[in-house]
Amino acid sequence: MTTFARGTDTLTRDALTVLQPGFTGTTAPDWLLRRLGEGLASVGLFGRNIASPDQLAALTAQLRTERDDVLVAVDEEGGDVTRLEVHTGSSFPGNHALGAVDDVELTREVAFELGRRLAECGVNLNWAPSADVNSNPGNPVIGVRSFGADTELVARHTAAYVTGLQAAGVAACTKHFPGHGDTAVDSHHALPRIDADADLLDARELVPFRAAIDAGTRAVMSAHILVPALDPHRPATLSRPILTDLLRGRLGYDGLIVTDGMEMQAIAGTYGIERGSVLAIAAGADAICVGGGLADDETVRRLRDALVTAVKVGELSEERLAEAAERVRRLARWTAAAGAAGAPAGTGGPDVGLTAARRALTVTRGEGSGAFAPLTEAPYVAAFTPVANIAVGDETPWGPAAELARLLPGTGTGNFTGPEAGRDALAAADGRRVVAVVRDEHRHPWMAEALDTLLAARPDTVVVEMGIPQAAPRGALHIATHGAARVCGRAAAEVIAGEAAAGE
Repeated sequence: MTTFARGTDTLTRDALTVLQPGFTGTTAPDWLLRRLGEGLASVGLFGRNIASPDQLAALTAQLRTERDDVLVAVDEEGGDVTRLEVHTGSSFPGNHALGAVDDVELTREVAFELGRRLAECGVNLNWAPSADVNSNPGNPVIGVRSFGADTELVARHTAAYVTGLQAAGVAACTKHFPGHGDTAVDSHHALPRIDADADLLDARELVPFRAAIDAGTRAVMSAHILVPALDPHRPATLSRPILTDLLRGRLGYDGLIVTDGMEMQAIAGTYGIERGSVLAIAAGADAICVGGGLADDETVRRLRDALVTAVKVGELSEERLAEAAERVRRLARWTAAAGAAGAPAGTGGPDVGLTAARRALTVTRGEGSGAFAPLTEAPYVAAFTPVANIAVGDETPWGPAAELARLLPGTGTGNFTGPEAGRDALAAADGRRVVAVVRDEHRHPWMAEALDTLLAARPDTVVVEMGIPQAAPRGALHIATHGAARVCGRAAAEVIAGEAAAGE
């Protein structure tokens, strides 16, 4: 096992152990390897760290030369939120598509196959699944990351996902406790608030987390949200009533509690990351996630020193910090044992993601259009592109254009935004059949207006909704994919170009 650098005392080691920092680059910098030798036990990876499966496997092997039981974490939800396939789009549909199919065995198989690929690359902790009930259809940050708006559906698929992922030897981190679904604010930008009463929270938000705990989830991630019914003073990440009294006490959870990213403005903009980290550990969190934006040795040093100082001045008990560090090490032991055992054979197979994406489609033919004739000539794909939320990122390609170009060579494409989007798309199409691609039409009035303009001029337009299909279907053909993963785009393209193309 790992031997720590001489001169690193127990308190300092424990302070390093509870941190989950990120870094830049596709190889581990010297400062990170040094910190692993001093007691750091976890590393968080982001899209910037991943170029290919082989490169990722080499990176995780490099980390393990310094610490063999290191927790290597990634935010790999599949669907819209992917790090493993950040440059191509995911091979797996996200939660909303799986919820639309509502086959818990399929969800388990998808999670297992995703976990198997992560484990092959040396990743052993996945900040997934999202167990949030998307009860607010205008939610700007959860949306298709949720299995749906029905509490029991979300609960059964959360449990299936946890079971499948952990069967592959990768620890699940169920998020965002106590539930981020009924918010209208993105916690990356500000502090959201949920005003539901305690009874509603118990009957809705908490149900999927109970299911995840019953399924044995190894980790739970806290949400940076204010829930006055549970704690009127502090957001969940910093709340002892929520993390210790509720999650540990009432729900009986004894695994690792991880914070959401501490540099998110809900915390950084109100408490600051040093003060926030001290309060989080004191409240009952065991691991501090940081590194999405602040990804350097100085950040690690600042947080380590803040925790050490808080113990020395009596703001944080040494026992609480030691307890948190031991939970991190306990998870590390579980992942090391799971990795040594190897993942068992799964039943879904490498194409289970595409199978799930195809099953998730909801296809509606327009009135009076009769039997939709698949396109035989290259169309023009007009993507009406909203601003991506930070969790999704804007570097991951989405939509059916690439697959349509393969099936129908000569397919054109363009991205359009704003009040002139519909007219601009018509001009760019230049008479070609239009495939209009939207994401959460119901949340963006300019997007709905663009479709109005487009359909008035070209009623034969095909509409592909790749977000929450809340708006009424329209167009000669309307396809709801329930997510924007690459496989969702492929499944839609196969329908547009005809069933025969599906077998190519």
